[in-house]
Amino acid sequence: MHATESLAQLKLTDRESIKIDRPEGMPVPNRLNVALVLLDVFAAVGLLWLGSRLESTLGVILAAIAYSYLMLTNYALLHEATHDNLHENTRWNYWLGVITGVLFLAPFSMIRVTHQGHHQRNRTDAEIFDLYYPHDSFFWKCCQWYATLTGFFWPCIPVCAVLFAIVPRTIGMQLFSGPPLGNANVKDITSKDLKWIRLELLLTLVVFGLLFWLLQLRWQAVLLMYACFSFNWSTRQYIGHAFSKREIIEGAWNLRHNKLMSLLLLHGEWDLNHHRHPELSWYYLPGDVRDDDERPGYIRHYLRQWLGPRPAGPPPRQSQDAG
Repeated sequence: MHATESLAQLKLTDRESIKIDRPEGMPVPNRLNVALVLLDVFAAVGLLWLGSRLESTLGVILAAIAYSYLMLTNYALLHEATHDNLHENTRWNYWLGVITGVLFLAPFSMIRVTHQGHHQRNRTDAEIFDLYYPHDSFFWKCCQWYATLTGFFWPCIPVCAVLFAIVPRTIGMQLFSGPPLGNANVKDITSKDLKWIRLELLLTLVVFGLLFWLLQLRWQAVLLMYACFSFNWSTRQYIGHAFSKREIIEGAWNLRHNKLMSLLLLHGEWDLNHHRHPELSWYYLPGDVRDDDERPGYIRHYLRQWLGPRPAGPPPRQSQDAG
């Protein structure tokens, strides 16, 4: 099975028989990834507890900012799980993905399906949030684009999960399978996926219910922490693709970033390398740069996004059906 082919719609039991073809000498760092997940979980719970205990408003804000960066690593780990790169054992990979999904407040199975769809539709008409055609409403394109940059992308994900769990084929599909709130990747979710999405969503509710009860968390502090994370995550979510080539695989950037942020993102700024080799662990992404690869600076490229959407060029070759 090709690495870019969606594995998301297979049952967990079916996935155990699938062996991903990884380059020799580049195994998944299983122990390191497990350690990172455990560290991330303990640090996240600790910050939620601390933020609920601090009396100073400034102290809570600083804890929320720290939480927002910690959760960037959490999402990077969750992203690895969507590609079966968090652990070579499929059951371990699934449960580690579920754990990181709980902190992300979204079912892992939903994230896995939609992210696999992203790799199949990248830079097609279904995924050109940074571009517009003459027949598009420039006003609504700007609303969608700047809503993403200002932090309103992430809240759509848990809301989407709840709506799918309750009314999957009516309100949920209508709201989140197309513009202005979503894209075609949501349509890949099947009835089999819905079973896992509902169970994982229920687990998330149970875990946070226990955390609020046992640790006496304050909802105001938790809300602030997720608000900071929402902005930090959403505003950089499309940076790896903004204004790149209109090609499904090559439509991404290898950006230049400082070493600390590169580690926090688990080398997530090497998005072009990831799209070329989605079967590779984050551990091996840096360094494989071709002579003709542009490498914009991360911060400068981020600021370019605030100039707004641009006119769209021709769609990519071999573009896949967005519907």
